[in-house]
Amino acid sequence: MKTEIRKTSSLLGIGMVALLGLSACGGDAEEPAAESDQEMTEETEGTDAEATEEEPMDEESMESEEPMDDESMDESDPAANLVGASCEAYAEEVPEGDGSVGGMAEDPVATAASNNPMLTTLTAAVSGELNPDVDLVDTLNGDEFTVIAPTDDAFAEIPEEDLNAVVEDADMLTEVLTYHVIPGQLAPDEIAGEHETVNGATVTIEGEGDDLMFDDAGLVCGGVMTSNATVYMVDAVLMPAAAEE
Repeated sequence: MKTEIRKTSSLLGIGMVALLGLSACGGDAEEPAAESDQEMTEETEGTDAEATEEEPMDEESMESEEPMDDESMDESDPAANLVGASCEAYAEEVPEGDGSVGGMAEDPVATAASNNPMLTTLTAAVSGELNPDVDLVDTLNGDEFTVIAPTDDAFAEIPEEDLNAVVEDADMLTEVLTYHVIPGQLAPDEIAGEHETVNGATVTIEGEGDDLMFDDAGLVCGGVMTSNATVYMVDAVLMPAAAEE
């Protein structure tokens, strides 16, 4: 009996040891899984934090681009630099089409002027209609200029006899017309001063904004853009000294 009891006790002891060993092994196996879960959680939180930090950068990039787009739009607006008390009246008379502010910006200056109903006499003078020996269309369309453009009302102020005398003399007509043309494009904020014209004489421009004066001619509407020139419509025809003598 003692021998059997001892055997039974030994077997029980071995069994307990085995169970304890299995428990220990089971505990060790679960710990890496817990650590793995913790690492995944930290990685997920780190990714979310990076995504959150990137969002303001994207917003700042979008905000920085918007002013550039607005500025580009302002620069492309042909009416952005208009000056003259009668610009509003011009816009009302020619609100759209080839002769409007926007329409003239699409064509070279001689072509643009021919579409403007306020500049029909000037157009006839530079295109050979008044005198077939005076055709300046290719010259005006072929380079960059500032054009002082007398309106039809300005030509109407000249006595008919005097106007006919100028028109019939090709040299004199050319002198008068080229006196209204300055090489290069001058914006309203830089046009004041003395400028040599295409005919070699000097035109004097004084004042600023709506009060600009071109010799003795007042501004109707200026800063009108064409594809190659800046136009200033005026209320009188300029006469160079040589033409007045």
